[in-house]
Amino acid sequence: MSRSEKVSFEGTTGELLSGILDVPDGPVKGWGVFSHGFTLGKDSPAASRMCKALADNGIGMLRFDNVGLGGSAGQWSAGSFSHKVADTVRAAEYMRAEGRGISLLVGHSFGGAAVLAAASEIPELDAVATVGAPFSPKHVAHVFDAALDKILSEGSAEVDLGGKRVEIRRHFVEDLENADLTDCIRRLHKPLMVLHSPTDNTVGIENASTIFQTARHPRNFVSLEGSDHLLTGKGQAARAAKIIAAWADQYLDAGH
Repeated sequence: MSRSEKVSFEGTTGELLSGILDVPDGPVKGWGVFSHGFTLGKDSPAASRMCKALADNGIGMLRFDNVGLGGSAGQWSAGSFSHKVADTVRAAEYMRAEGRGISLLVGHSFGGAAVLAAASEIPELDAVATVGAPFSPKHVAHVFDAALDKILSEGSAEVDLGGKRVEIRRHFVEDLENADLTDCIRRLHKPLMVLHSPTDNTVGIENASTIFQTARHPRNFVSLEGSDHLLTGKGQAARAAKIIAAWADQYLDAGH
């Protein structure tokens, strides 16, 4: 079994971000950073179950709350996709400073888009895996579509995201509009694994196809049959993590 350690590091907005390091019990094959979904946080089922399962398979993982979520300081509404990407890079820098340079980036949903954008900024990285990721970060805008006019005309609006009231500001929307992953994916130059459920009703399977088609080899696609977008079903997150761990194994000691 793995063990969990609480850690914190400063994000790019100057706020202290709260993280959990899931550490393998036995030999460590490598270290990784996990980027969570839109407002899901490090303790969401997908994040916690996947990272614990990766650690049980020998890969130590850092998962952290983005600004203003969970245990992290600051206001979520002050952040953006660009901040999420930059803080993913910052998490890798934190791990490097701790003598645990990362080999693997794993991102779920919106976090999958973030790791694709962050990968080029992390020189020691060996492999990238996305789970249920959108090809375009602005895909996430569908959840606040009804408030879009208000956000753009008044500068911000409160929206209900799965029972959670969050403020979304104009800069967030504009930042999404400017985010294009095409070049990031094409120039990844790292092994990529794209995992996606064919019955994902939140981020359609066509997103996985586009990411895969845009990427160059070595690239892999795994269909997570029977999984929902949030990987909440029994064993879904652990299954995805086991697949990632088995695939990443060959890359983990490369160049470290």
